[in-house]
Amino acid sequence: MIKFYSINKSDSVIRHKIINSIKKVLYNNNFIFGNEVFKFEKIFSKFCNAKFAISCSNGTDAITLSLLALNLPKDSEVIIPAMTYASTFYAVVNANLKPIVVDINSDDPLINFELIRKKINKKTRVIIPVHLYGSVVDIKKLKKIINSKRIYIIDDCAQAHGASYDDGKMVGGHGISNISTFSLYPGKNLGAYGDAGIITTNSAKIFNEISKIRNIGSIKKFNHETVGFNNRMDTIQASILLEKIKRLRLLNKKRKTIANKYFSKIKNSNIKFLKYTKGSVFHQFVILVKNRLKFSKFLNKNKIEYGFHYPHSINQMIFFKKKYGIKVFKNAENLASKCISIPIDPMLSKREVSLIIDKLNEFK
Repeated sequence: MIKFYSINKSDSVIRHKIINSIKKVLYNNNFIFGNEVFKFEKIFSKFCNAKFAISCSNGTDAITLSLLALNLPKDSEVIIPAMTYASTFYAVVNANLKPIVVDINSDDPLINFELIRKKINKKTRVIIPVHLYGSVVDIKKLKKIINSKRIYIIDDCAQAHGASYDDGKMVGGHGISNISTFSLYPGKNLGAYGDAGIITTNSAKIFNEISKIRNIGSIKKFNHETVGFNNRMDTIQASILLEKIKRLRLLNKKRKTIANKYFSKIKNSNIKFLKYTKGSVFHQFVILVKNRLKFSKFLNKNKIEYGFHYPHSINQMIFFKKKYGIKVFKNAENLASKCISIPIDPMLSKREVSLIIDKLNEFK
């Protein structure tokens, strides 16, 4: 069986270092806000070329905290894409704001700029572009559409650790967005061994506000300045991430190598490729097939694991339908109905990659 993604295999060469890091935390007996947490924040901000990084409990909370830190009027509108994980949508709802869903492009999984333009009004306060599957939304172009209106950009980078814009600048830094949020869920390009997340920004004001909200409203112990939540990253997760971030560039490079082989060697009219951006880090390699059930059975038969990212667009979720009624987003629904993710594990062997390519070319 060719596994979809093996964290065990990916981390095997640094497992002893990770175990030693965890042991150090145990011996120091500092499980919350240990030195490793703040060290990881500094290293991650430097990695992205951002002034500040604030660690937190998970990627969903990273978006929610970012929205709360802006202190927006209730029911302010937040534009999000129709194709993303439910977390993006629920973070807006949990911040007491109104999600405005727009469709994606027809040939890639990214939010459609012209539809954003049509939805912007006086109530629009935030746009959350999602760098889906590792592909990167052109934030500079989005800023031109906003055209100096008082609208914040919070880009959801949960699948874009180490991804870059066409000019080579890293996602999450350089002040391109107001705030960038990352999930550090185990299966991400940079993943912990439990839930974790991190936020980057170049704004000292936003940094201070999020730092308070994620820690029960305080920066200094017992000095609670605002309403807050318990959304901290624990020290053990930070110690693991400190080891894993050292290999992020290498593993992203391996993902790109595998993706390029898929693009060049899979020749099957029954399989359609999605368009990926130049600086993509291929968190997922998603293809489109008309008969997904038949194709999934074919993969099962040939012992190739696969995934769905995602089988439903936002508007197809039960909660969305109950609260907002029936809405159609053609491109997102098309992607949801045909998408299937094939292995893009950076530790796949050449033999495994070749086998996947050969089998996919056999599918009829």
